[in-house]
Amino acid sequence: MSAPDPYLGREIVGGQFRIVKKIGTGGMGSVYKAEQPEMNRHVAVKILHASLKDRKDLVSRFRREARAMSHLSHPNTVKVMMYGELDEGALYIVMEYLEGRNLNQTVRRDGPLPLPRAIPVLLQVCGALQEAHSLGMVHRDLKPENIFLTDTGGIKDFAKVLDFGLAKVTERELRPGSIMLTQEGMVFGTPEFMSPEQAQGKVLDARSDIYSLAVILYEALTGKLPFRARTPMEYIQLHVMRPPIPLDERVPGLTFPPGLGAVIAKALEKNPDHRYQSAADFAEALRPFGQPQPNVFLDGPSAFDGTGPRGAPIWDTGLPPSAGALAAGGRPAAAAPATGPGPYAATPAGAQIAPPPRSQQFQLDLESLIAPPPKQKISPVLVVVALLALVAGVVLTIIALQLGD
Repeated sequence: MSAPDPYLGREIVGGQFRIVKKIGTGGMGSVYKAEQPEMNRHVAVKILHASLKDRKDLVSRFRREARAMSHLSHPNTVKVMMYGELDEGALYIVMEYLEGRNLNQTVRRDGPLPLPRAIPVLLQVCGALQEAHSLGMVHRDLKPENIFLTDTGGIKDFAKVLDFGLAKVTERELRPGSIMLTQEGMVFGTPEFMSPEQAQGKVLDARSDIYSLAVILYEALTGKLPFRARTPMEYIQLHVMRPPIPLDERVPGLTFPPGLGAVIAKALEKNPDHRYQSAADFAEALRPFGQPQPNVFLDGPSAFDGTGPRGAPIWDTGLPPSAGALAAGGRPAAAAPATGPGPYAATPAGAQIAPPPRSQQFQLDLESLIAPPPKQKISPVLVVVALLALVAGVVLTIIALQLGD
């Protein structure tokens, strides 16, 4: 039986907040729903795991997230109200409390999104990123889980960008003692959504986020990623080496308006110089595709209006709206299982489309692949790289022998 959570029911920050519920957890910390009696509202409180408070790299990352987000005021970025250190030394961030689902949960529940729903979400995210980029911040871990959809002021699918914990910030934003996570040779992020330069451990700029955002849009529209891969390392290699599967070819029978595939393909260029150079430019290229249009494709489901065969909405899974709530940055504490297969996004063969299981956030020191430290447990990634190096050595030896003959 697990020990009771030490924060539940506790008042923190001089009695300003009372923690009432644990709503999410992750590798670095837990997220709680808390009351703020003076303001008569609920907030989300993210607290770093006590066992990690002596890890300088993680403490630096946690502070970086709070500091980066505190400088952002765009309505589509989750608001940070305050951050600091509790009496026992645990770090915390107080954020606005959100109810809804992240984009990954939405696509899993509703199926691929029709353009009039997907494009406005992406435009909002572009606006949030444009502000962050103008302040010298690169998110570096954009993925559907970090785009939260809520209903705000009667606006459906109001997007909030979460988790700037891996954000690259300008040196003037760093306090003394902070650890920079931008050195060459280090790979951070989630493999499915990494840009080619991120996968190679290069220094990143705003265009890396644009690539990641294009992968997010691709998955939101098709339910699939632009590459076929089974492991995190395969995704990294494909981002660097192979062109993405064209949007119109990813799901048989699912069609898109002319020009959209080219817009996404440009955002997915391997060379950052060939992509859209700003989030605002990407938004302008996407904007025309967000307008409702008639379903003119008769040979299969259309992305224009979200209708599948016989006009059945591809986003209607027969599931009731969620009554659950998720605060900024947390994973659901317990997700309700789907109660039926649902008719969403059926291909002509009858196969459902749903996003594949996601890799965990990834951190890789490229130099360690060449010379792993002694007594370190060898990971499958290192084994694969070692085998590739061995094969390359054998091939070079054969070529040398042939040249010698």
